[in-house]
Amino acid sequence: MTPTGPHTEVPEQQLLDAARSGDEAAFERLVAPYRGELHAHCYRMLGSLHDTEDAMQEALLRVWRNLDSLADRAALRAWLYRIATNACLDLIARRKRRLLPLEYAAAADPNQPPGEPLAESTWIEAYPDEALGVEDGRAAPDADYERREAVELAFVAAMQHLPARQRAVLILREVLGFSAKEVGETLETSVPSVNSALQRARQTVADKIPERSQQLTLRALGDRRMRAIVEEYMEAMRGGDVNRVVSMLTEDVAWSMPPLASWYGGPVGGRAEIEEWLRNAPLSGDWEWRHRPTTANGQLAVGTYTWLESERCFLPFSLDVLTLEGDKIKEITAFVVRLADTEDGYARWPEYPPSPELVHSVFERRGLPTRLD
Repeated sequence: MTPTGPHTEVPEQQLLDAARSGDEAAFERLVAPYRGELHAHCYRMLGSLHDTEDAMQEALLRVWRNLDSLADRAALRAWLYRIATNACLDLIARRKRRLLPLEYAAAADPNQPPGEPLAESTWIEAYPDEALGVEDGRAAPDADYERREAVELAFVAAMQHLPARQRAVLILREVLGFSAKEVGETLETSVPSVNSALQRARQTVADKIPERSQQLTLRALGDRRMRAIVEEYMEAMRGGDVNRVVSMLTEDVAWSMPPLASWYGGPVGGRAEIEEWLRNAPLSGDWEWRHRPTTANGQLAVGTYTWLESERCFLPFSLDVLTLEGDKIKEITAFVVRLADTEDGYARWPEYPPSPELVHSVFERRGLPTRLD
């Protein structure tokens, strides 16, 4: 057999033949170019990094077991998507749809401690798009959504409102640019059924996502202004400057903290309630904060840390994903990584240690430090 070591250029057909013969190294090299895009596809379908990992594991196992059924090497990418999509559909059938806190309940009272967190499986999870190599632009000329647009929180949340097969149709057609015929083959249905499902999915999604994506907003701002917004947010939070933080927000800003169901602000309470909550809780002066800039879901984000006296360092508290409207912050979704077993109504959550699992998935996978001295 021709060697297939890491520094050997091997044609895809040769890798396929070697993988079919049981060469695991060849199999890994065969699927490696598609791992990133398949991972992003599963996340769009599932809204969860953990579920995505499960779907990818199952999909690659099915690929390995069924390599002999791939008749046309040129169809490898479409075949991989077919298997990954069906692995996601099987997973969706066994699990509840995921939400963001704003969809779960009404805004909370900023003068009351937050309620208990719900199970992590309730919530959409942040996605490390930069670390996993989600590319800019469109996946195909016929795609309606850019690849980064399609991992934004609003888009992923909208997908969760679609029946599973409609979700698959919309993503395959309008994010990935597969033809109606290819989608029909993936889902084992007719082209008219695909087109009908796509029309219904478009109507639902149009009511759920903003007219202007974060990608368009960020490009209009430019790199310098984006950096300035993030730096100002970090400086204001570190300094406990409530007035400065509030000046950066839209009138109807909302601030949520999954896995807490409680969130603040929104169209009714808006900036005034956020100001009250900031003074009562995170910027009350009871805690010291530090920050690091990053990205998540194709959006600006900030890793936040609080001082833990027992550890004599700053440890991860949350990943704050910023949704902008123009140059103002319209929504902050803070994915908290602290242990959810406190006894005080979570009013003093910053004083509890982090969850190692959440720190790994939310901080380490983005290259963020796990402690600051």
